Amino acid sequence: MKEVLKNAEERMEKSAANLEHTYAGVRVGRANPAVLDKVKVDYYGAPTAINQLAAVSVAEARVLVIQPWDASVCRAIEKAIQASDIGINPQSDGKVIRMTFPQLTEERRKELVKEVSKMAEETKITVRSIRRDAIEKLKAMEKKAEISEDDLKKGEKKTQDLTDKYCKEIDSIFEKKQKEIMEI
Repeated sequence: MKEVLKNAEERMEKSAANLEHTYAGVRVGRANPAVLDKVKVDYYGAPTAINQLAAVSVAEARVLVIQPWDASVCRAIEKAIQASDIGINPQSDGKVIRMTFPQLTEERRKELVKEVSKMAEETKITVRSIRRDAIEKLKAMEKKAEISEDDLKKGEKKTQDLTDKYCKEIDSIFEKKQKEIMEI
């Protein structure tokens, strides 16, 4: 029973961590190197992350600077950023690439809040399905007489407590991101 609960908690924790990682890639009017995480550059035939080819830093609040270690890859990085869905056009001088993040409009902020809200709800659904799987495993164990009916009830309560804990954590992650998006 402990193994089932431990497995469920690990999966719920991973879901919450994945939501945070996904939120890091959401563009919010401020320069954030995480928006480049999903952009891959074709470097000698292999898709490579930008942070493996260049130093990525925040120069000002809304300016991201990408300084490739190999100047010959500068053009490839620029093309990869333009081809991505980031929505920002990079400016290059041949050695350094600058990305200026425009200020978000009120309408765009509200759209982003809806998107991150949807992501949070999807993560909660994932957590609830993990709960369902864990309870089904506990019921199967009780049927096979591996645990008693009292243990089943305790296991169900612990599983529900874990679900509540991670749903609250997901809510707090969402609220933090919502506040960040709505901040001017």
